[in-house]
Amino acid sequence: MYARIKLRDTVRVPPSKIGDDLEKTIESLLWEQFEGRLDKEYGIIIGIESIEEIGDGRIIEGDGAIYFDVTFNAICFKPYLQEVVEGEVVEVVEFGCFVSIGPMDALLHISQITDDYMVFDEKNKRLVGKETKKTIAEGDFVRARIVSLSLKEREPEKSRIGLTMRQPWLGALKWIEEDIKKIKGEGIG
Repeated sequence: MYARIKLRDTVRVPPSKIGDDLEKTIESLLWEQFEGRLDKEYGIIIGIESIEEIGDGRIIEGDGAIYFDVTFNAICFKPYLQEVVEGEVVEVVEFGCFVSIGPMDALLHISQITDDYMVFDEKNKRLVGKETKKTIAEGDFVRARIVSLSLKEREPEKSRIGLTMRQPWLGALKWIEEDIKKIKGEGIG
């Protein structure tokens, strides 16, 4: 999900920044250019970790800036289909809940929470299992599997991630802990 990648790009240092500390200026410009950018190959670039190399500067006629080829390391977040992730429930709505899995939120549809029929408790902003009485509310931590993924480079805000918890050992972490206690209490394992 998170990865360290090495990138190479050209950075334009404007005339107003010439004379400042070159490495700090380039690092700042890289942060402005790349932080939060979505790329299908790398995912979302979280930040710039370090600069490895700054090449010789080039001047283009008619532009007072200097262009530098830069090799740098960045940290990125790229979700994968079928990956198991953990996150915090940040919003509960009638049709499910939204789970923060890093820099993005994913949808956990009501039909993908449990095999039990879930009911929306609007007053308490939570979902409740009709038979099991299991609840899921804002602030709960969950373990889920990514079952749908649509990352859109041009419109990152329209990117979508879908989750499921309808498999063994997935669900709200409090449910998983209860299941483990039951198993240990029965002397199994």
